[in-house]
Parts: sequence; C-alpha cells; structure tokens
Amino acid sequence: MARVCLEFEKPFAKLEEQIRELEEDQQARHVDHSAEIRNIRKNLVSMIRKTYDALSPWEIVQVARHPDRPQTRDYLRAFVKDFRELHGDRLFRDDRAVVGGLGRIAGEKVVVVGHHKGRDTREKVECFFGCAHPEGYRKALRLMRLAEKFRLPVVAFIDTQGAYPGIGAEERGIADSIAVNLREMALLEVPIVGTIIGEGASGGYLGLGVADRLLMLQYAYGSVITPEGCAAILWRTAEKAPEASEALRLAAHDLKAFGVVDEIVPEPLGAAHRNPREMAITLERRIGRHLRELKQLPVDDLLRQRYEKVRRVGVVTEATAGSAEAGG
Repeated sequence: MARVCLEFEKPFAKLEEQIRELEEDQQARHVDHSAEIRNIRKNLVSMIRKTYDALSPWEIVQVARHPDRPQTRDYLRAFVKDFRELHGDRLFRDDRAVVGGLGRIAGEKVVVVGHHKGRDTREKVECFFGCAHPEGYRKALRLMRLAEKFRLPVVAFIDTQGAYPGIGAEERGIADSIAVNLREMALLEVPIVGTIIGEGASGGYLGLGVADRLLMLQYAYGSVITPEGCAAILWRTAEKAPEASEALRLAAHDLKAFGVVDEIVPEPLGAAHRNPREMAITLERRIGRHLRELKQLPVDDLLRQRYEKVRRVGVVTEATAGSAEAGG
C-alpha cells in the first residue's frame, strides 16, 4: 500500500483497507476470511490494471512525480554493488542534484551518474528538487571522462524537471555546461546506457540524455518542457497543464514511436511506487543486458551507431501546398 494516494488511486486504498481489516480480524478472532480476502484481492488487481491501462498523459505525469517513486539513490542501494560515490566538479562545488560514482550493475563494472530529487524536505532543498546547476553537469562529465579513461561503461539515471533556472546557474554557464555534455557524450568512447526513471524534461534531461541505449520506465514521461511550463507559455496559466500534457506527446509509447527512446521498461502492477523492489530487479536486468550487448561493439561501430541514432530521432511531417494555403 502506497504512503501517498493520487486521486485516481483512492479506490485502491479503500479495497486495501478492507483487506487489512479482514486480516486483522482473522488473526484476532481466528475467523476464516480467506475466501473474502481472495475475492477482494482479485477485484483490486483488476481495478489497478484497468486504471493504469487507461491513464491520461497528465495522470502519467502525476505517477512520474509520485512521492514514493524510486529515485536514483534508491536504485543505487537496490542493485549497484560496491558503490563508491565521487563528489564535486573541481571548479566550484558539489551539486547534490547529481549523484555519481563507481560500482557494479549486473556484474559489470560501471560509472553511474543520475539526477536525484531528494526524499524529505531537507534533502529536496539540498538537491534543488533534482534541478542541477552547471557544476552538477560538470561533475557528471568529469565522471564520464573517468569512465572513458578506465574503459568503463556509463549508466545514467534521468529524473528532473529541468536544469536549475536561477541567476547563479545562468552566471556560471548552465547552457554551456549542458551543451558541452551533449557534445562530449556523443563522442565518449565507452558504452552509455541511460534510463528515464521519472521525469525527463527540458535541457536538464538532455545534459545526461545522450546514450547508445535510452530506456524509459513505463510511467515516466519525457518532454521539451514541463506541462506547467508549456501551459504558462501558451495559455498564461499553469491550470492548463492537463491540456498541455496531451499536446506534448510525453508518454513512453509516444517517445518510443518518435525514436527518442529505445525500450520501454514495464513497471510492476500499479507502477514502481507500489513495488520498488520488483522495479529494481526488472531495471537491473534490462540495463545489464544492454551493457553486455554494447561491450561487444568496437569503438568505431559504437560511435557510428550512436551518431546515426541521434540523427534518426524524431518524426517530421511536411505540409502540402494545398494544406498550407488552407491554413493561411
């Protein structure tokens, strides 16, 4: 049972409460409620499956932001063995919105980098809610260059609403730091496996988003801007975020169709926040498979395929002369 229930999850909570009460009564009074409990569980599973199969884009955004959803540090604890965190960009400071270090995933030695939003209020403030400053992207790049030096693959976890939008970030060159990461990741001579684990929005996502294989969790989202930001620009009110979500085509199946992501990683019944352990097991297996496949490629083939992959991203629709005239 999740700690926080989204609006469309509240019917699940009622059934789960019924199950809990029956189990407590069964234990206290030694009365057999097993048949009734099985029936309620069956209805609960059916309800969760139907609800999640029909989520709107805005509801997917809410799931991607769920307070209980696993974050980068949760996955580090779950399946990155012998993890040793490294800090700082060697220029300004250590940005806690980006975490990284050395470890093993599925038996493979790797360098890991990822956005981290924070769990409680204090940690969220320290991590700037996952919105990195230039030093965060410089730290990530420093670790990627370390990976290249020691011929280690890079694994990136993406979960951000965008780079930090403050004056300090602008003064220290946030746009430049993201642009440099785009260039250097495109040329990095080791395999890169990235995963959008929650939110993948704006340039903040792109700063860790160049990869040979880009995975995306089933109920994550990816977009050039957050729905609220898009709504504020187009309608001058964030209340239009649900409509903006529809227009942005931000769901995993949309990004897979556009060629932005290579694989959608299925989430447990009711999404990752309801079963983080199962989600971690699935994600580790998927990342491990891609690491083993990419390790077999010569460097020249790796770079060529990465370049071709980036060039193929997106779908272009050209208007005919007639449609252009009709549109004015």
